[in-house]
Amino acid sequence: MMTPDRPLRSDAARNHELLLDAAEIEFEAKGPDVSVLDIVRRAGVAKGTFFRHFASKDDLIAAIVGKHIGALIDVAEHLEGAEDAGAALLQFLTVASAQREQYDVSFLLRAGESDDRVSGVRTRLYDSVSVLVDNARTAGAIRTDVTATDVILLMCAPNHVVEYLPSPAPDLWQRYLAIIFDGLRPAGAHQLPVPAPNDAL
Repeated sequence: MMTPDRPLRSDAARNHELLLDAAEIEFEAKGPDVSVLDIVRRAGVAKGTFFRHFASKDDLIAAIVGKHIGALIDVAEHLEGAEDAGAALLQFLTVASAQREQYDVSFLLRAGESDDRVSGVRTRLYDSVSVLVDNARTAGAIRTDVTATDVILLMCAPNHVVEYLPSPAPDLWQRYLAIIFDGLRPAGAHQLPVPAPNDAL
C-alpha cells in the first residue's frame, strides 16, 4: 500500500527540478538579477513553493552551481586513477567544454563568490583538476610549466572563442580544444613569457 507521504515526496522532487530548470533558463536570459517571480512563473509553481525549496535566491544559485560543478568533480575524481593520464585530462576538458556548451555557470560562480557553498565547490573542483594536471605532468603528457590554474582558465576557452561567430557549428569548440591541448603538450614547447598566476580560482 502506498504511504500517504510518498506522492508528496514525488511532487516535491518534481517541483525542485522544475525550479532548477526554470532558474537556469531565466538566469541565462536575464542574468543573476532575475526575480524569484520570473522563475516561479516559468516553473509554473506558486511563490510559496519556491521558498519551501530555497530559503533565498542565493540558495538557488548555490544549488545550480553545485549541480553542474559537482558533476565535473565526479568526472575528475573518476579519472584520477586512469592509466593514461594525458588522455584522462583531455577527457575531462572535453566533458567540461560539452557541459559549458549546454549551460555556462561561470556567471553564477561570480554572482555567488561570497557564498561559502559556492567557494567550497570551486575549491573542490580546483583540487580535483590539480590531481589530473599533476598526473599528466608526471607522465610527461603535458609540459612541466603548466599549472592547474592554467588548465582551469583554459576550460572556458574552447566555448568562448566560438561565441564570436554568428552561427557556429554545435561541435566547433572541439576544434579549439584540440588546438589548446596540443599547446599543453611538451613537444615543441617554448619557454612561457610570464609565470602562471598564483590564484587558485
